[in-house]
Amino acid sequence: MPRFSGEPVITVVTRFAPSPTGRLHLGHAFSALTAFRLAEARRGRFLLRIEDIDTARCRAEYIDGIYEDLAWLGLAWETPVRRQSAHRDDYAQALARLQAADLVYPCFCTRTDIAAAAAAPHGAQPLYPGTCRALDAATRARRMAEPHAWRIDIARAAAITGPLSWHDTARGDIAAALEAEGDVVLARKDAGTSYHLSVTLDDALQGVTDIVRGEDLFSATHIHRLLQALLGLPTPRYHHHALLTGPDGKRLAKRDRAETLAELRARGVSADAIKHQLGFA
Repeated sequence: MPRFSGEPVITVVTRFAPSPTGRLHLGHAFSALTAFRLAEARRGRFLLRIEDIDTARCRAEYIDGIYEDLAWLGLAWETPVRRQSAHRDDYAQALARLQAADLVYPCFCTRTDIAAAAAAPHGAQPLYPGTCRALDAATRARRMAEPHAWRIDIARAAAITGPLSWHDTARGDIAAALEAEGDVVLARKDAGTSYHLSVTLDDALQGVTDIVRGEDLFSATHIHRLLQALLGLPTPRYHHHALLTGPDGKRLAKRDRAETLAELRARGVSADAIKHQLGFA
């Protein structure tokens, strides 16, 4: 199809962004292959990003394992690979912009404090009740030497942006439901950033056009869309895929000791067999 003069050429850019807190399992393989095949089909670019801001749980050997497993599956990615731990200044600058606009506030609450103050269904993550949002300026100033996180003031931010939406390939146009997520943490006490802030900024800085990830992160997209609006970042297309489950019906997870790709490989399962099992033959 011919292109007319001045018509923008949009290159599809996808990414796979695991945290090196354990070895990859079949769920990771499905997500990585989905992102890789989407880029391949559109003659685009596939990126690998290492989300290693959690210094307490991330391990260098798991990063090596990610490279090994993805190469075994036949995936190729651009280098250098972006590691979040090497770009904390980027996140600090984005947070500073939100602080200057009075859109975030320091939170001194512990998990115990939040659980005691917030009501939530059994097993659900309690919604933050806004305890520290109500602190006066003098109290905040006096307590700033204490360990604290930074939370976004959802109501204030939503009043600035107005209604927002984003597009999911499976569900169509989605109206951002911001208050349903509450005043989420944008900078953790121990990391100076959070998943929400880091991933949103990384995707913009790396020019990601299509985000492929599991449907367990669907609700997080409401917050990411808000951050894009507040920081003047582009909004990618989203592809939230179903999660793989084990024989017990539970989704595959590192914490539940889901069988890893390394373990499958060690017992003689081939990469082609894995791709056939996952529907990528």
